Amino acid sequence: MQNRTSDVQTASAVHEHLDLERYPLDQPRHRQPLIDRCREELATLGLSSLPGLVRTATIARAAAELLPLVREQSFFHSRRHNIYFTDTPSCIAADHPALALQETSGRTVCDDQITGSFVHALYEWPPLRDFLARIMGKPRLHLMDDPLARVNVMGYRDGEGLGWHFDRSEFTTTLLIQAPQDGGHLEYRPHLAQDDLDGVARLLEGRDAARCTHVQQAGTLSVFRGRNTAHRVTPVVGEIDRLIAVFSYFDRPGVVFSAAERRGFYGRAA
Repeated sequence: MQNRTSDVQTASAVHEHLDLERYPLDQPRHRQPLIDRCREELATLGLSSLPGLVRTATIARAAAELLPLVREQSFFHSRRHNIYFTDTPSCIAADHPALALQETSGRTVCDDQITGSFVHALYEWPPLRDFLARIMGKPRLHLMDDPLARVNVMGYRDGEGLGWHFDRSEFTTTLLIQAPQDGGHLEYRPHLAQDDLDGVARLLEGRDAARCTHVQQAGTLSVFRGRNTAHRVTPVVGEIDRLIAVFSYFDRPGVVFSAAERRGFYGRAA
């Protein structure tokens, strides 16, 4: 993918592949109602999405290009972890139900493998970054400097999924590239503080009525409050892989992972 000629080589061509009549991201004079709606959804629901932002033909081509990479050149990871993705905190009893172990398995393709792709170009497209900053209430968002982590494409096969966890970043932005035959749904619990151990325990034990399920279609861009929104991806069912891109933006420039973090996430440091 890195050396292939793509129909989207630069961010300037991205607009041709988006439904900008429905979502005028690049039109400051016309997008304010959309910004207001997304802000309200983030505040009340913890998640906002733009179904069909990427045109059907474009997202289908993206899936066809990325699927061989995910299946043949990705980093496979499988682990058991608690919701905090950390060792047991000293202030919490090891048998506390908030620390119930979760199962995660899937495949990751790094940004340096997809630099000629539509997904990479969309990540770098300035109007998207400006739009996201406005709905997040940030003066500006910056691209991540890490050559592996800027954009990751995650693949999940039959039986694979992502266990309950909190993100380290305040907001998480994703683009669903391919929906599976069944399963692979985003389940999330908005407005749950990480130190609310009783609340976390209720969620993990299936006793939280505020848990939500978000069923997406390919081409949907979603934003949610990852730091205070516990979430997971339910196991995929069937022969069609779930493919999703994760875009990493920050409110400060120069963010990179350490070499140890890269090896843990991607199996390599560079």
